[in-house]
Amino acid sequence: MNISDLFNQFITDLQSTTWYEYVAVFSGIISVYFSRKENILVYPIGLINTIIYIYISFKGNLLGEATVNFYYTIMSLVGWYMWLKRNDEYKIVLKITSAGKKEWVQQVAFFLFFYVVIFFALDYFKKQFFDGVIPWADAFASAAAFTGMWLMTKKKLESWYWWIATNVASIPLYFIKHYVFTSVYYIVLLIMSIIGLIEWTKKMNNKHELL
Repeated sequence: MNISDLFNQFITDLQSTTWYEYVAVFSGIISVYFSRKENILVYPIGLINTIIYIYISFKGNLLGEATVNFYYTIMSLVGWYMWLKRNDEYKIVLKITSAGKKEWVQQVAFFLFFYVVIFFALDYFKKQFFDGVIPWADAFASAAAFTGMWLMTKKKLESWYWWIATNVASIPLYFIKHYVFTSVYYIVLLIMSIIGLIEWTKKMNNKHELL
């Protein structure tokens, strides 16, 4: 497929984008913006995005992504609660922190566990039910997203690294499935994730300087 074919596919698929995909994309962008700002609205707005993408992912045979978005939905409720927790002085308990060596090992182990589980599950479903599943790519994007969301609820700086990995993997994954608007959405999220990493790093360093 040459550049001209890619462009023609992009235009064709963009014209067939549904209204609910637009809603999912814009709510997702707004949600990521609020996550960069440590604003609690990241979660209620993010729920709109994840619920719609559960449907979109099932429709496109992206079973790993459907699982991820279901996980997002559950973890958004958990994160909503954790980000709102306050101490006796009514100050927010959860602060941006970075992982130590032990926590990095836990993150990688968490990622590998879900990658293996999702890969073999998708490989089975591909053979049994769905012909369009791409197990290794879908499993990578899904496992990275699982890890990123888990760390985001804990306000770990490293969550942005996993979001970057998720977005890089998801760009071609959705393009191949003809969800080109969503593919562009992940390009936007990739840029926002890099900015989010920079902003959270500055915030964390500033807080350390004040201590």
